[in-house]
Amino acid sequence: MVQAYILIQTEVGRASSVAEVISTIPGVITAEDVTGPYDVIVRAEADTVDELGRMVVAKVQQVDGITRTLTCPVVHI
Repeated sequence: MVQAYILIQTEVGRASSVAEVISTIPGVITAEDVTGPYDVIVRAEADTVDELGRMVVAKVQQVDGITRTLTCPVVHI
């Protein structure tokens, strides 16, 4: 199982609606509005890195109101 944090920038005033839509995507554990340089932080999981990448590109990045994403895979050292 691969987990990642997805940091999301949204259009002004769209963070709450973006987080709400993303929280319904299969594989998303949490999606929360935050303050700072990013507007929403998502924790997601998938069976493989490739599957995680497909989720981000095909599902998360297609949500209306998102301007930029940064995916940070969790590593266990």
